[in-house]
Amino acid sequence: MSIADRYLTHDVENQAPPLQNYNAYLSDAALRETVAREGGAWAEAHLTAYGAVVGGEMVALGYAANENKPKLKTFDRYGHRIDEVEFHPSYHRVMQLGMQYGVHAYAWRNADKPGAHVARAAISYLHNQAESGTSCPLTMTHSAAPALLHAPQLAAQWLPKMHSCEYDARVLPGLQKTACTIGMGMTEKQGGSDVRANTTKAYLQADGSYEIVGHKWFFSAPMCDAWLVLAYVDAGLSCFLMPKLRPDGSRNAIRIQRLKDKLGDWSNASSEVEFLGAWAERVGDEGRGVSTILEMVALTRLDCMIGSSSLMRQATVQAIHHARHRKVFGKLLAEQALMQNVLADLALETEASTALTMRVARAVDASARNAAEAAFARIATAIGKYWICKRCPPLVNEAQECLGGAGYVEDGIMPRLYRQAPLNSIWEGSGNVQCLDVLRALSKEPETREAFFAELLAARGAHADLDREIHWLTQAFDDRATLELRSRTIVERMALALQASVLLRAGHDAIAHAWCSSRLGGEHGINYGTLDSQTPFAAMLERAFVN
Repeated sequence: MSIADRYLTHDVENQAPPLQNYNAYLSDAALRETVAREGGAWAEAHLTAYGAVVGGEMVALGYAANENKPKLKTFDRYGHRIDEVEFHPSYHRVMQLGMQYGVHAYAWRNADKPGAHVARAAISYLHNQAESGTSCPLTMTHSAAPALLHAPQLAAQWLPKMHSCEYDARVLPGLQKTACTIGMGMTEKQGGSDVRANTTKAYLQADGSYEIVGHKWFFSAPMCDAWLVLAYVDAGLSCFLMPKLRPDGSRNAIRIQRLKDKLGDWSNASSEVEFLGAWAERVGDEGRGVSTILEMVALTRLDCMIGSSSLMRQATVQAIHHARHRKVFGKLLAEQALMQNVLADLALETEASTALTMRVARAVDASARNAAEAAFARIATAIGKYWICKRCPPLVNEAQECLGGAGYVEDGIMPRLYRQAPLNSIWEGSGNVQCLDVLRALSKEPETREAFFAELLAARGAHADLDREIHWLTQAFDDRATLELRSRTIVERMALALQASVLLRAGHDAIAHAWCSSRLGGEHGINYGTLDSQTPFAAMLERAFVN
């Protein structure tokens, strides 16, 4: 025996290889089917191409962008105030790829094609799986477009820059750049969701512009070229477009106080800012700021659904990939009965979330042409934002557990997914806000109730558990005295019934019946991995990740 052999402690074996160089679109049968079902099949080639990028180059970029957090540079070396955020090259490359493939603008660039929002939702769904933080500026750039249409002159100037497929990180006046990104500033220290508690003021100038004085407690993302912000004028809370640089090229009076030290979303910078007479232009009518910016919020809430669904997808894929390569007690984890139950349950939850998300994307897409779809989008976005975003953290945690200790160390992606998982339930209105929004819609817009029940009734008779749930829901709103107290229970059951309806009409009986019996019929425990023993586990796992 050689000296080297005497000190050889072990061979590395029974370890899953890194999940890389796979196509995140082609390996996802549920996504491909729901994109086609909801009208986005014409984008198949584009999605296939981006799926290869997401499962290839962007895997390493996602790690690097999160390991190298953005840094605030308040002053330059000579003492000039610059208020810039410095990013690692990996962040810029992810942004470049995201804009090249249209996370921020694909729906608007293809607005003449039915299903454009479905295709764009799928692009975002893929992007999030590799790197979620960059989705913040990309999402806001996408969702700002409808709000800007309230100021046609501004829209004519800015929308071409916002819809560009290039990425231009240079610090220049927005209209001199090849492409621009747009952020948002709504909340202040004294009021989060209650934006009417804001104190920031806007002062009209002789040339028709405004000077804004005040602050924002969450200002995302401070690297953008302009932001939609809320500020008070005499007529009430109003919406303004505030650029990073003034038209003459000088820096606007926006002072970054600090970057937020966040639980997750590490690659993206969020900030606290003060406005010291910042130059801005009004968007929409004075006093109508909330309704104007809510057109942006409606789309960002859909992106919260997309973001949570995609995080669930990536966590589930990581768990399945690990289980297919790791042996325990003489056979692969993926062949162990109890692990099959857990993995199938994760896959089922993910598919139901994805299916509802893409159904809402179709409703958004059709809203301008179909009043019933517009009403459905109005209520289903709030329902889905509440429920899907709530389901994300426990699912990611369960997927972590499938990897054991390896799911808890920063060498892998699971800790990043877990840190990211709670974000979407907080961003753009917490769970309570979504539930109250559902109640508000049902009370003030009766067409939303009609659209909701029409969606459920389209699947009536397909499963007894859904039929019973529809009956329960028709009576759930009768006791108005306790309606707000019960609203979380009601909205949860509305979401589960919607997911059941979508899955039943999708045509995969095994998936739909497993969902109905477990989520509506009570044949399920509190934790994942408690599906009925008659569930076709192996077939569900084969469908979940085709690789």
